[in-house]
Amino acid sequence: MILVCGEALIDLFIGATSPEGLPAEAVAGGSPFNVAIGIGRLGCPVGFLSTLSEDAFGSFLASRLDEAGVSSDFLHRSPKHTTLSVIATNAAGAPQYSFYAENCADRALTADALPSTLPATVNAIAAGSYSLGVEPVSTAIETLIRREAGSRVISLDPNVRPRVVGDLSAFRQRFERLLADATIIKASDEDVELLYPGKAPVAVAREWLEQGPKLVVITRGAEGPMAVFDGSVLERPAPQVQVVDTVGAGDTFHAALLAWLDAQSRLTPEQVARLDGAQVEAALDFAAAAAAIVCTRRGANPPTWDEVESFMKAR
Repeated sequence: MILVCGEALIDLFIGATSPEGLPAEAVAGGSPFNVAIGIGRLGCPVGFLSTLSEDAFGSFLASRLDEAGVSSDFLHRSPKHTTLSVIATNAAGAPQYSFYAENCADRALTADALPSTLPATVNAIAAGSYSLGVEPVSTAIETLIRREAGSRVISLDPNVRPRVVGDLSAFRQRFERLLADATIIKASDEDVELLYPGKAPVAVAREWLEQGPKLVVITRGAEGPMAVFDGSVLERPAPQVQVVDTVGAGDTFHAALLAWLDAQSRLTPEQVARLDGAQVEAALDFAAAAAAIVCTRRGANPPTWDEVESFMKAR
């Protein structure tokens, strides 16, 4: 089982028209939430460690997790409100975010609320986005990662949200502290530019690799993903599709990367360290195909395994 940790929220799309004719559309979202949904739809055992509100939005999020087959064993509920993320997309389909998140449920997880032990079936922990930069959830996740590092794969995605975390320097410092415990880093070229302005993604990936991870993957939109591992740099093309928007594409890539490794019995710290070029190439191509499918849909709507395979066969 892959245990995904972090925020769950409601994405409010402005400019879209809901089925009821309103000039906005509310959908389930949050980067880690999307990763958990994506893994579940791909048929991989997955759980979600987070705090959901007791409000109607929280119940809606819980139902979406259940529909995707995501275990609720690690969920907590809170009387705090659900975070709202207001999204407008530009002409290229790229999302622009505004967050209404102060004192909301998705940041309420504390270290005291962590499970004292994880089931032996949990072989990987995935975390990222603003849950690594707001308290108390960031301390809770860091505590869990430090406790479990070495015995399970730790996969991190910074997915930087400056308007939520505020101090990018502090966020970067926490993220860099976690590199020593990480097995996999998945980031976007936009994340790299926000954290290390002016530095080339491949240079940053190599620096991260030196700190402990065994595989660093940088997604670069239409340019395709790049992986740095064991002294090698591997670049793959992105499938060309008609883009509706890119919301959830990076999360789906992360989910598909982990699900592919799990399906191939490669999702252990030892196996990730032994990945060869052919295996990394296959993992990147599968993850890129899953992300491309999401780009053809409105919002974060991850595909099933069969949909990804059919898409790849048709290329």
